[in-house]
Amino acid sequence: MPMVTEPAQTKLTETPLEPIGPLDTKVVQPLPKMTEGCRVPVYMDMQKTFIPAEIVSIRELDGVYEFYIHYVNFNRRLDEWVTIDKMNLKELAPPSSSSSSSSSSSSNNISQEIPITPQPRTVPPNTTTTTSIKTSSASSEIPSGNTTTFFLSDDADSLNSDLSRAATLPSLTNFSAATSATIAPTKARGNGNTHQSGAHSVTKVKNINLIHLGRYFIKPWYFSPYPEEFTTCPVVYICEFCLKYCKDLDALKRHRTKCTLIHPPGNEIYRHGTISFFEIDGRKNKSYAHNMCLLAKLFLDHKTLYYDTDPFMFYILTEFDAQGFHIVGYFSKDKESSEDYNLSCILTLPPYQKKGYGHFMIEFSYTLSKLEGKIGTPEKPLSDLGLLSYRRYWSEAILEALLKHKPKDGETEYPSLSINDLSEITAIKKEDVLAALQNLNIIRYQQGSYVLSITKDLFDNYQDKRRLRVDTKSLFWTPKLTTKPINQFQTK
Repeated sequence: MPMVTEPAQTKLTETPLEPIGPLDTKVVQPLPKMTEGCRVPVYMDMQKTFIPAEIVSIRELDGVYEFYIHYVNFNRRLDEWVTIDKMNLKELAPPSSSSSSSSSSSSNNISQEIPITPQPRTVPPNTTTTTSIKTSSASSEIPSGNTTTFFLSDDADSLNSDLSRAATLPSLTNFSAATSATIAPTKARGNGNTHQSGAHSVTKVKNINLIHLGRYFIKPWYFSPYPEEFTTCPVVYICEFCLKYCKDLDALKRHRTKCTLIHPPGNEIYRHGTISFFEIDGRKNKSYAHNMCLLAKLFLDHKTLYYDTDPFMFYILTEFDAQGFHIVGYFSKDKESSEDYNLSCILTLPPYQKKGYGHFMIEFSYTLSKLEGKIGTPEKPLSDLGLLSYRRYWSEAILEALLKHKPKDGETEYPSLSINDLSEITAIKKEDVLAALQNLNIIRYQQGSYVLSITKDLFDNYQDKRRLRVDTKSLFWTPKLTTKPINQFQTK
């Protein structure tokens, strides 16, 4: 008879079971669908923290979704493609019609790198009741110490009107979305001078990943309308002498066997040391002018590119070595301008920035205006960085003119001068002179008239600060229409 084995008894655990708490009845809300216009914090490598960003475009590569994002209140040059792992999806917010429209127009124009703070206006009161109060306060604001005072011969009421008008003028920049929205292109122009407002969403996305120009690989900042087949190239190779663009290095080498240029086409009108300027006619050299505009658009956000280059002259700044004349930057100007514009568009290429070339090109544009016998001004609106550069140049040019304004022999007082005198000496338009004086905060209302009060420290701060200066003896250029030269170029 078989033996029956009883199953071994299982020993119960002595660990007490945890009591079951109340059921969590909270409903988990699904995340909003990720679409263009959504806002989400994105980890920014430069700041090493999460920054609020707006999704501009979405694409799929090899099954992986990538998002082109714009960091809110940062310059658009920092826009980039990111993957979902860099996003804080817990704070994903759906697009808002009001916020997206305002942010798309305002965020494109605000640069966190170089903010511009509005300068105080110095306008005297219009009534005799408050004149004495303003006069005493103005006198108290004049810095103590070694101060030089220049009396302005302008009529106080007339100058007061000009200052009041300057205070109510629209901003020189395209900072304000409201201001920029009212500015519309008047005609198709090839210098890229039209303000970009309400641009198509396609132009918000960088389409060129990397360019090779001469000795440098450069990462573009903004969209440029190169042919679509070039947008898929890892690197776009550009001939630094004729600016023709190629899909790969072999194509560039084949091009260089045919391209015999070692400098930009056109006339060399300036050479000092290794620095040269070449003058290019947009009508005679259309291919080069078009390529220049395409290249410039990669680094200029506030410009819209058109292809009519005929009305413009291009001035190409180069550095010379044994291989040829390497492009550093350029500026363009209208051949004829009813608004006295002496500069339409200006660019210093990234490898050459922060070396004084931008100020050098601005000074060169005013040098040409002096030889033409004209008072010049840049085309408005200016970008934020452009306004900073011009304010600095205007301030330096005016202070330099005042340094040369000496008392007559045997006299201690400085002879009076007017705003128009400063405008003629510097070739800077009267409105820009007033803007510079207000920016420097040196124009004051004192005892019924206006004066310029400048401390020695201010003079010393601006004296000979520019690293590069235009040598007029190295300039070989004749204006198309010769007129009476401005005072500074008159010879004894």
